[in-house]
Parts: sequence; structure tokens; C-alpha cells
Amino acid sequence: MILLSFDIEEFDMPFEYGRNISFENQIAVSEKGTEIILNLLQKHQIKATFFSTVVFAEKVPHLIKRISNEGHELASHTYYHSNFEVAHLKQSKDALEALSNLEVVGFRMPRMYPVDEREIEKAGYLYNSSINPTFLPGRYNHLDKPRTYFKLHNVWQIPVSVSPLIRFPLFWLSFHNLPLSIYKFIAKWTYKNDGYLNIYFHPWEFTPLNNKAIYNFPKYISKNSGEAMKERLNSFIETMKEKKYIFGTFKEFLILKNLK
Repeated sequence: MILLSFDIEEFDMPFEYGRNISFENQIAVSEKGTEIILNLLQKHQIKATFFSTVVFAEKVPHLIKRISNEGHELASHTYYHSNFEVAHLKQSKDALEALSNLEVVGFRMPRMYPVDEREIEKAGYLYNSSINPTFLPGRYNHLDKPRTYFKLHNVWQIPVSVSPLIRFPLFWLSFHNLPLSIYKFIAKWTYKNDGYLNIYFHPWEFTPLNNKAIYNFPKYISKNSGEAMKERLNSFIETMKEKKYIFGTFKEFLILKNLK
């Protein structure tokens, strides 16, 4: 099963690169990108998981309703994208359930920062997808973590996919920067080895990010953004469907693997 997921959130990343962006524009950019994603998923009739902050969900109730109506899964990306307290674990779960009328059983921490799994269990989550089991200087050093799903403090850990052997990460940055044929090759190798694939993106990737004056993003972030990103994901989905690989939500994956 291919676990395609999207972290829908306030687009506050420009602050990391010395640029200001109004709260209204943060929401508008992510709203536009989420609409593009939902249209693409609808075109291919596949389901995905949306990890949403409460702040974003409250501003786009029409998109949360669409996520629900079109059979996707809604999971927690905590309350705010750049401000976290342990209490937000339970608060975000409750708020998202009230907004969507869906059961929220999954969690992903913004920027995949570490969180105490005992607190995630207390908040009532069944799974956490906040581990990138690779080494990226200045960001992740998780070579000691399992590559595939495992249980910790009664919470299923579903790490983001990395390749066998060398643990090459298949997250959003590699999708933007690798030749698509090479990314597809590594993805298929990983899928065949592990029996599933867990990859994630953000809605703002589906909007143009090349304007240095506005965003000041380095090339490795802005490359293949906007329409190019939409076409790349469309091509990836078509290739995986041709291979008869199944797309599904994390909830469906838990059922398929009998993970309780």
C-alpha cells in the first residue's frame, strides 16, 4: 500500500529564511495548494491522509468537509505549526474531531521533531508518523531507528520511507530534486522490499516558490514547485497505478496489517 500524506498547515516557512509573510497569506497559499492536491486525488480516485493543524483547519472548513466527504483520513499535525505544548496533543485531536466529525487516530509532529510517545498514547492516538529514519546533517539522525513500522509505548510508529541498505530518504525534498525516473526507481525498490511506501508533501509545494524577493528559498526547496510539482505527482501516481500498487490511508494500513 502507498501511504500518500500531506501536512496541511500555516505556511510559515518563509520566516526561516528571513522573509515575513502575513497570516492571511500563509493560509491562502496552503488553501490553494490543498485544493490542487484534492483535485489530483479526485482525478485518480485514490485516498490519502491529511495531517492538519487546528489553526489551518479552522480557517478552511470547506476543505476539511471535502476531505471528509471524499473519503480521506484526517490526522493531527498538532494545534499550531510553530508553537507546541504537550497539551496540544489532546487539544488538537479533540478540535479536529469536532470540526470534521471524523475519528482522529494519527499524529505527525511539525518538522518531525521528537515527542514523548507516552504523551501521544495518553492523548489517544493509535499511530505516529514523525520519524524520518535517515541521517540529514542539521536535521535528522535516526539511523538507530527501524526503517519500517514498529510499536513504542502502545503507539504504532510508521516512519517515512527510506530506501533499503543506504536509507536514502524519499521525502518531499528528494521528490523535488531527483530526476523523476530515479525517484520512481527507488520508490518501487522500497515498496517491493517493505510491502508499502510512506511519502509526504505539503500544499505550498504545489504553488510557485521561485520568487527570491518574497520567499528567499534556496533552489533545492523551490525547484519543481507549482505546476511542475503537480505534474510530477500526477506522473508518479500514474506509474504506481500501472504497477497495480494500491493507495490508501494510514487507518486502512492499520487494518490491512492487523495493527491494534
